Amino acid sequence: MLEQARLGDVSLYRRVGKRVLDLAIGLPAACVAAPVVAAAAVGVRATMGAPAFFVQQRPGRDGRPFNLIKLRTMRHATDDQGRLLDDAERLTPLGRALRGASIDELPQLVNVLVGDMSLVGPRPLLMRYLERYTAEQARRHDVKPGITGHAQVNGRNTLSWDDKFRLDVWYVDHVSLAVDVRILAQTALKVLQRSGISAGGHATMTEFMGSPPSTPEASSTTSETATTAWNEAA
Repeated sequence: MLEQARLGDVSLYRRVGKRVLDLAIGLPAACVAAPVVAAAAVGVRATMGAPAFFVQQRPGRDGRPFNLIKLRTMRHATDDQGRLLDDAERLTPLGRALRGASIDELPQLVNVLVGDMSLVGPRPLLMRYLERYTAEQARRHDVKPGITGHAQVNGRNTLSWDDKFRLDVWYVDHVSLAVDVRILAQTALKVLQRSGISAGGHATMTEFMGSPPSTPEASSTTSETATTAWNEAA
């Protein structure tokens, strides 16, 4: 009986409470962030030209596409063959500063308010990754993507792709008010520390090309690893 009540509470939070939390925090946060975003947009426009915002289609819940909004941090610079240069070569000093303070992510509060994203959830990646996920990794799309998430407070871009997805799936299985509040609090600390911004040897993160098939033993171990990361952060 107690287990059924607990599951009922979790289900209620998933269906109603999570959206209430998004609006209760997201709306005032958007109002406070608006002048910061406006000032940053002016700086981006002055140093990189138009547009000031980066809008790209990303997969949301169940893989449905939506338009993610960020402040631009990179120039659209190409080589002699017209191919985009590496992120490190396109990232501007202002862009690096915006990324370091996570200011480039603030426009996604609009995505939260319109319901495409949540404050907490797996980060929305690229549409082309959808066909590269294993069935287990694809479960990260069982919830709305988030501005921050379990992976972001446990290493962010310093994690391997496999570790990042394990943490994402752990979150899907453990969504609750307590989990979301703790992740939001940890996010504030991580932003102040400016940790996990880039992968080793890269300005951002290497492209995900797919994972080799995993065994049942490996899946069990990855679940335990994600739980351990959560317990250690408590």
